[in-house]
Amino acid sequence: MRLLGQIERFARCDATVLINGETGTGKELTARAIHYHGKRAEGPFIPINCGALPDALFGSELFGHTRGAFTDAYESRAGLVEQAEGGTLFLDELEALSPAGQVALLRFLQDHEYRPLGAPRARVANVRVLGATNADLSSFVRQGKFRQDLLYRLDVLTLDVPPLRNRGDDALVLARAFLRKLCSRYQQLERTFHADAIAALRSYEWPGNVRELENLIRRIAALHPEETVLPEIIDRELVATTSPANGAEPGDDTGGLSGYLENHLARQFASFNDGLRIDVVLAKMRKTAVENAADAADDLEIVRHAGVVERKGHVRIPPKAVLVFKRQQPS
Repeated sequence: MRLLGQIERFARCDATVLINGETGTGKELTARAIHYHGKRAEGPFIPINCGALPDALFGSELFGHTRGAFTDAYESRAGLVEQAEGGTLFLDELEALSPAGQVALLRFLQDHEYRPLGAPRARVANVRVLGATNADLSSFVRQGKFRQDLLYRLDVLTLDVPPLRNRGDDALVLARAFLRKLCSRYQQLERTFHADAIAALRSYEWPGNVRELENLIRRIAALHPEETVLPEIIDRELVATTSPANGAEPGDDTGGLSGYLENHLARQFASFNDGLRIDVVLAKMRKTAVENAADAADDLEIVRHAGVVERKGHVRIPPKAVLVFKRQQPS
C-alpha cells in the first residue's frame, strides 16, 4: 500500500524519479503506473535499456540525426527523446551507462536541451524522465563508476520497489492473476491452487521476484493441465529451475543442495525440536548429496518420507512432505 501511495503522489508531479529494486521486482511496471496515472498519460511511454546502447550510437539513438550526418545516414531519423515528446522517457539499467553516455545524459537532464547529430540548432524536449536501477548507485559513485552530478540529477524523487519476499501475500495474489490470464489466453478451464500449493507459494523466497513467479505460472499453465495445481507441481517446476548452492554451475557435480530445499528444511526444523542443528544437517547434506542422497539421510538418522525424490546434485522434498527423525536411544 505504501508503494501504491508513492506512485499516486509521484504521478501528480513532473519531477524526475529514480526507481530502485532487485531484478524482476517490476520497476518498469512501476514506471508505467506513474506515467499512466499522471498528466502525460495520453503521451508516449518510451523505455530505453541503457545497457543496450553502444557508445558509437548513443547520441544518434537518443537524440536522432539528420540526413548526411554520418556515413550511411541516408535519411533523417527521430531519436528516442523526440519519440517521447509529450510523454515519458524511461531509462532502465542506469548502472550500465558508459562514461560517455553519462556525460550526454547529464547535459540533457540539465535543461532537457539536445541537438540531433548534424542539426544546425538545439531543441528543447517536453518529456518526463524516469530512471531505474538494480544497483546501489551511491556505491558506484564511491567506486568511480558513476558520476555524482548525474546521480543528483536523477535522484530528485526516490521510489524503492520491495522484493516479492517482503510483500506479504502479493505472491499468491499475482499467481492467481497470472494463472487466470493464461487460462483465458490458452482457452483452458479456470484453475485453482491446492491449499498446500498456496502454502508453498507463500513460503518460497522468490529470488527472481515477480519475473520468476510469472515464468513459473507460465510453465504450469502450459505443461500441467490439471484443474487443481498441486504442491508437487510447484515443487517440480521450482526445483527444475533452481541452481545448486555454493556457486556450482549447471552440470557441475560439486554442487550442493538447492536454496529451495534449504529453506524447506529450515521450516521443518523450526517445528521439530530434537536437539539437531539445521546448520550441521545442511553442511552434511551438501557434502554427501551429490554422492548419495539416501546415505546422507541415513547418516543424519533421517527416515526418508515416501515423497522424497533423489537426483544427482539435488535433493528435492515436496512442500507437504514431513521429515521424521529417529530418536537416539539413551546409552
